[in-house]
Amino acid sequence: MEDADLQLIRKLIPKDKELKHLWDEHLEFEEKLDQFNKRRYLSTEEELRRKELQKLKLLGKDKIEEILRRHRLQQD
Repeated sequence: MEDADLQLIRKLIPKDKELKHLWDEHLEFEEKLDQFNKRRYLSTEEELRRKELQKLKLLGKDKIEEILRRHRLQQD
């Protein structure tokens, strides 16, 4: 994410429970993916879980982007 987005997220998190939840989830998925990505070999189940986490992270990121877009439109 861009620095401007991160700054806006930090600003909005105390006011927006949905954004806070999505951001916390995003960070959790990122951490879990990092753990998978550090490993040389993944079992079939682990590879499926990694792909699922990637999809969930992207879905959450899309929702975060939508919240940021709405906020920017309100500011204009």
